[in-house]
Amino acid sequence: MSEVIAVMNQKGGCGKTTTVVNTATSLALLGKTVLVVDMDPQANATTSFGIDKNRLENTIYDAIIGDINIKKVTKPTFIKNLFIVPSNMSLSGAGVELSNQENYHNILKKTIKDVVPLFDYIFIDLPPSLGVITVNALIASNSVLIPIQAEYYALEGVADLINTIKLVEKRLKSPTPIKGILLTMYDKRTRLSRDIYKELKNYFDDNGLLFKTFIPRNIRLAEAPSFGKPCLVYDPESTGTKAYLKLAEEILERDNLNESNVN
Repeated sequence: MSEVIAVMNQKGGCGKTTTVVNTATSLALLGKTVLVVDMDPQANATTSFGIDKNRLENTIYDAIIGDINIKKVTKPTFIKNLFIVPSNMSLSGAGVELSNQENYHNILKKTIKDVVPLFDYIFIDLPPSLGVITVNALIASNSVLIPIQAEYYALEGVADLINTIKLVEKRLKSPTPIKGILLTMYDKRTRLSRDIYKELKNYFDDNGLLFKTFIPRNIRLAEAPSFGKPCLVYDPESTGTKAYLKLAEEILERDNLNESNVN
C-alpha cells in the first residue's frame, strides 16, 4: 500500500530536504519504489539529484495548475527505484494562484492521485512556511514526518507546528497523523544536543512519535548537495549515510509492525 509523507517544519535549516533526499534514497536502495515531490520553489531536492532546475521544461507547478498530467512531469533519478517530480522558481507564485481556486486545499491531492498507486512511498518536500502549499500537502498526505534541529528555538516551534496540523484536521476534516519526529544535527559532544534529546523523549517518547534514530551533525551531509548527489552516493561510509539508512530501516520496521497489527 502506498504512503504519502509530508516532511515539514515551518523553521528553515532543520534538515527537511536532507531528510527527504536521503530517506527516499535509503528506501530505494532497500528495494522500495519511491517518489520525491519537490514542493519548494528553491528546488533543493531537485538539484540534490543533479537536475538543473533552470533547464526544466515542466515542473510540479505545471501539474498543479492543470497544464500537464503529473505522470509527464515525473522523472527517473540516477538511483534505481527512485523518481522525482521536480520544482523551480515558477512555483513561487503558486500559493496565490491556488488560493483563488475553489477547494484550493485539495488541488495537490488531485494532482498526484494518478501516481500514488505506482509507489511504495511518496515524500513531499515543503518550504519552511505554513501557507497554502503546506495545507495542500497535509490534505494530500497520509502522514507527517517532522525533522527538528537540536536547538531550543526548534523545540519551541514544534508545538506550533503540531497545533497547525490539528487545526487543519479540525477545519478541513482531514486527519494527518504524525509518522514521527526526527532529531537532526545532533552533536553528542554538546550538552545542548543532549538536553534537547531528553526534552523530546519526555514529550514524545511515550506515544512512540520520536524516532529512535537521530541524525548527527555531519559535514558529508552538508557537502553532498553541492555535488548533485544524496549523501548515500557521495559518501556511503559517512556517519550521516549510516544514520539515514538506519532511519529507513526503522520506518520499514514500524510500517511492518503496524500492518501486522491491522491484519
